[in-house]
Amino acid sequence: MDYEHKANTVADCLLSYRKDESGWKVCKKSNDVIVSWRPSIEYPGNVYKGEGIVNGSPEKVWECLKPVPNGLRVKWDNNVKKFELLEQVTEDISVCRTVTPSAAMGIIAPRDFVDVILVKQYEDGTIASNATNVGHPSCPPQSGYVRGFNHPCGCICVPISGLQKQEHLVSYFGLLVSFHLTNTRESPTRRRCSVSSRQT
Repeated sequence: MDYEHKANTVADCLLSYRKDESGWKVCKKSNDVIVSWRPSIEYPGNVYKGEGIVNGSPEKVWECLKPVPNGLRVKWDNNVKKFELLEQVTEDISVCRTVTPSAAMGIIAPRDFVDVILVKQYEDGTIASNATNVGHPSCPPQSGYVRGFNHPCGCICVPISGLQKQEHLVSYFGLLVSFHLTNTRESPTRRRCSVSSRQT
């Protein structure tokens, strides 16, 4: 697989999301975060955008988000249990596996995602992680995990002009994931349900 081409295609996709602000509909808003959605033109379903202002220098904010093994993301994000490097394609492009924990007291099985990730820095100081699902020979679907598939997604740290210690943080995401619901009365029996980014 041409991981470099796929990673750069995703970066172009997320850049187009940033440039085209039309069609977004707010679905959740708090004092700190706004979540919006719009229909995707890349795949069936919706693409979602979460954004807010984060206090901190670009370096410190990015340190919390960097997609690297043993990084801070695993420590603060309860939705990320493990992050593994499968292949370092170039200095800025890698193939990684992300594992999420089980949910609902173990009723929903853990999930894993295999993505190619491009970390890119722009001339205005913006730093972005750009990712999408790929296959990798060293990481086929594994027993005990349900394989999820990320559509083009990523986090973007945008410096706010005139403010050295505040960042505009934007996250784009869209996924397709199946999960197992375990029948607690008959533990060997499992019922499979599909959840896609069509659902909010």
